[in-house]
Amino acid sequence: MKKLVLDASVIIKWLLPDVDQEEDTKTALDILQNIKESEISINQPVHWLAEAAAVAVRLTPETARKDIADLCEMDFDIIDNLEVYLLACDLSAKLNHHMFDTLYHAVALHLSNTVLVTADRKYYKKASPFGKIVLLEQFKSFRGRS
Repeated sequence: MKKLVLDASVIIKWLLPDVDQEEDTKTALDILQNIKESEISINQPVHWLAEAAAVAVRLTPETARKDIADLCEMDFDIIDNLEVYLLACDLSAKLNHHMFDTLYHAVALHLSNTVLVTADRKYYKKASPFGKIVLLEQFKSFRGRS
C-alpha cells in the first residue's frame, strides 16, 4: 500500500464543485478514489484539517461545514510528535518557509516509505532537495491499473 501525506493544496481540490476550476483536480480526485479503495493510506500533521477548513470557508462557504465534516470522517492517521515538530522547524528555517507547509513535509520525512504530494510549486521548488516530495501533476495514481 502506498503511504502519502497530502497538503491542503491537494485536499482542497476534492471540495471544489467544478473539476476544471483547478489544475490537476482529476489527479487529486484519483487519489481520493484510491484512498476509498484502500490502495493508499494517509498520514497527516495535526493541523491538516484546520488548514483545509480555513481554505474551504474562504472558497466554498456554502458547503464548507459539510465538506469539513466529510474530511473529518476520513479519519486519517495523525502524526503529532516532537521529532516531527523539530524537523519542521529545521525545514522552516533552512527554506525560509511557513511552518504549516513544512509540517506536512516533516511527516513524510519522518515516516518510512511515505511521500508528500503537493500542488504548491513554490514549496516544491524550495524543498525538493530534501526528498520525499512530489508535485501533484507528477503523481501517478493506481486508477486504471490491472
